[in-house]
Amino acid sequence: MSIAVLNNTFGIASSLKFVEDQSGLIVAEIENPLASSRVALQGAHLLVWRPRSSSIPVVWLSDDARLAAGKSPHSGAPICWPWFGAHETNPAYPAHGFARNLPWEVIASTAEADGSTSLALRLTDSDQVRTQWPYSARLELSINVGNTLKLAMTTTNTSNVPVTISEAFHTYFQVGDIAQTSVTGLEGKTYADKVVDFARGVQQGAITFDGEVDRVYVDTNDDCIIEDRALRRRIIISKTGSHSTVVWTPGQAKGEKLGDLGPDGWRRMVCVESANTMENRVTIAAGEAHTLAVEYRAESL
Repeated sequence: MSIAVLNNTFGIASSLKFVEDQSGLIVAEIENPLASSRVALQGAHLLVWRPRSSSIPVVWLSDDARLAAGKSPHSGAPICWPWFGAHETNPAYPAHGFARNLPWEVIASTAEADGSTSLALRLTDSDQVRTQWPYSARLELSINVGNTLKLAMTTTNTSNVPVTISEAFHTYFQVGDIAQTSVTGLEGKTYADKVVDFARGVQQGAITFDGEVDRVYVDTNDDCIIEDRALRRRIIISKTGSHSTVVWTPGQAKGEKLGDLGPDGWRRMVCVESANTMENRVTIAAGEAHTLAVEYRAESL
């Protein structure tokens, strides 16, 4: 669908327009009285979100991030689906699945009565989808941009057999300094530590950061809070339909190798990912649906 058709069909004069990025990819730009955001149609990738109450974005977009066909930047809220991490049997398949690298179609847009803006997208079927994941399912994402950011990813099993998925919102949150940041809400929870070959541990107290952290917390439905002493704010992460939480920061050595975080971007972001992975993978019965939903909000410390 061309930009002209998208704007005629789904554009909202007061808050939503579609533009072409310098990469040639299409981006939805949302500007309403409550917040601003940008969403790339490739990957249904929300790139940034800033509520008007904050001068600094809450969902982080690296200064060095660039869109490119078939590639997901290390920024925003990438979608991991239908697997999380490496593919179980074929390492040539993309890490975290194909949903974040493929085109999505716009299916609805709404200017809400409360001043927020909603956008709905659906993953476009393709040969890559059918080759790498030979099941029949429909994936849709709803985005609501306002004082809070709401994301809901729904998988509908359109086949005659059960389908098992793992998934996540791999969200990058902006912080002032990772060394002055902590994450609470996972105390007492069991985690698999990917830095030390998935060794299991139990979280004691708040999570703090002095190097690379990459942990999958299992069997947890609880809210998490990012305490950011440098920016003097907290970010509250609420979720439903999610039984895992992933906490990741690359540290300096890995952060500098990633290429698009910028020279010190690793200091200014932390990922707290609402997920279903490892023993929390989700099996969806034939004809049934599963929704993973999150809501993010920020407040002053």
